[in-house]
Amino acid sequence: MRENIHVAEKNAIARPDICSARGGGLTSRLSTNASTNVSTHHRTSLSTLARALRHVRLRDSTVAPAHLDGTLPGDFGFDPLGLGADPARLKYYQEAELMNARWAMMAVAGITATEVLGIGGPWYEAGAADYDFPIPALLAVQFPVMGILELRRIRGWLATGKSGVNESFPWDPMGMNNDAMALKEIKNGRLAMIAFVGIVVQAIVYRTGPVAALKDHVTDPFGCNMATNIMHIGSTF
Repeated sequence: MRENIHVAEKNAIARPDICSARGGGLTSRLSTNASTNVSTHHRTSLSTLARALRHVRLRDSTVAPAHLDGTLPGDFGFDPLGLGADPARLKYYQEAELMNARWAMMAVAGITATEVLGIGGPWYEAGAADYDFPIPALLAVQFPVMGILELRRIRGWLATGKSGVNESFPWDPMGMNNDAMALKEIKNGRLAMIAFVGIVVQAIVYRTGPVAALKDHVTDPFGCNMATNIMHIGSTF
């Protein structure tokens, strides 16, 4: 036994290249196997994550979820984030969307109408104008009035499930409260919300109103468009 160990030691001393090669080969194989295992695990994790994201995205965007059964106005089965899975929250989100849609429709109509009629200056400078009305007095009137109206509105909605004003739920002075008009209202409201976002971005980038920007684009579509205006965004501030 001692002779064999002695011979092995001599061989190791005499041929270190062989031992080094063997040791290096073993180390290389271990390193390769470890890298392969890590790489395989990494690819598996990414693949699992991609499948999960694809499942969520495609499931909710191509197939109507169970909580959207088509009974709500404007329900097209689109809820990719699953916000309406809770029935109580679904009703609240519906009312919130409708209120924001109505404000957006009034905003877009007011901005375009005042620009066409030449009333006042640019809409985005209206807040800085002087209306000969002290700010403290304005806030003293606006806060309680809006607070009372909103409190009555939310209480009426919780009690009846209908949108209204003051004590009228639903508020329908023109007798237009029907399913067809409800669908038209929410569709126009969604379009108005998108339009208002576009008007705001346009004012930031181009520093003009929507009507004037449309005229400039029609006059010079290649010289006045989204790409060319974004390139000069620094000069608009």
